[in-house]
Amino acid sequence: MGLSASGNNPDLYAQQILEFLPDVFGVSRGTCAQDIQMRVFAGAQEAGFAVGDSRIPEMVVGPDASAQVASLGADVVLNGIAGAAGLVPTLRALESGSTLALANKESLIIGGDLVKRLAEPGQIVPVDSEHSALAQAMLAGTHTEVSKLILTASGGPFRGWTLEQLASVTVAQALAHPTWSMGPLVTINSATMVNKGLEVIEAHLLFDIPFDDIEVVIHPQSVVHSMVEYVDGSTIAQASPPDMRIPIAWGLAAPHRIEGAAAPCDWSQAATWDFFPVDNAAFPAVDLARSAGAAGGTAPAVFNAADEIAVEAFLDGAIGFVDIVPMINSVLGQHLESAHVSGNGLTLENVQDADAWSRARVREIIAAQ
Repeated sequence: MGLSASGNNPDLYAQQILEFLPDVFGVSRGTCAQDIQMRVFAGAQEAGFAVGDSRIPEMVVGPDASAQVASLGADVVLNGIAGAAGLVPTLRALESGSTLALANKESLIIGGDLVKRLAEPGQIVPVDSEHSALAQAMLAGTHTEVSKLILTASGGPFRGWTLEQLASVTVAQALAHPTWSMGPLVTINSATMVNKGLEVIEAHLLFDIPFDDIEVVIHPQSVVHSMVEYVDGSTIAQASPPDMRIPIAWGLAAPHRIEGAAAPCDWSQAATWDFFPVDNAAFPAVDLARSAGAAGGTAPAVFNAADEIAVEAFLDGAIGFVDIVPMINSVLGQHLESAHVSGNGLTLENVQDADAWSRARVREIIAAQ
């Protein structure tokens, strides 16, 4: 077994290493490595390392630490890295033959055909709650019987807001997600609905369903995680309280279920589930993501990278909330007019070059303001 993390939370990471005693653990941030190594050594000493009652796992350090751990050939590799940094670990896990439990949606989205060419049928099991729900609901019929995929979205903290109201959004407001506890990037992406746009691309790549047959609806309660509509008019929904333990358990054990992974819905209590259409005028990110996904090749990498830098700028106070999506749109348009590489023959170098160009271009635009 292996573990890998940035090392930004040394106490928690050392605790996990000592509890699970992996064969190897990775630390991507070299500045954190010594601190973690010392904590692991001290814990192992307390547990009886000197008399053979404990051991100290091997440590690998550096930006490619997660890729090294992912390449070891485990039964299942769970990739929960945030952002584009998860691409190479995804590729290494697939190359090693491991089942990939994918929580790092960006690696599939930006890798596109590059990732799909490596993956054997069923080798990628989605861990995003929406795509886990779709995978489970698709067991109810054959692929040819699927009429539509319906991705649900909580609507974030600004459901029902107009574009004019969004112009005054603060960082604190955007980080106050009403349902989920997530990192800052995903939380802001949920507020702009960029995250749902990325999930539309992910659904297309995972399930080979045309973009026109993937719909997004707002569901504030976050109990129905997504739905599959079949050609006979039936719609199959996967419902559970908003708890990531269920999709994680599915990712680790699919097609089997882990008993008691999380509490189910309480059907003894009255409940109301609401569904609303997306306001595409106030939240244009979903349609923009569709266009990037339809272009394919390096376009999704540019979309994702531009978003990551624009979100950083918003969190730092350099741009406004409503500037994020227009900035992505501008950079994506420039890329499609000049340096776009199609999906056929897409390489890791193509993706990394597009990613780097997009980040640099967003920074140039912000600096020039």
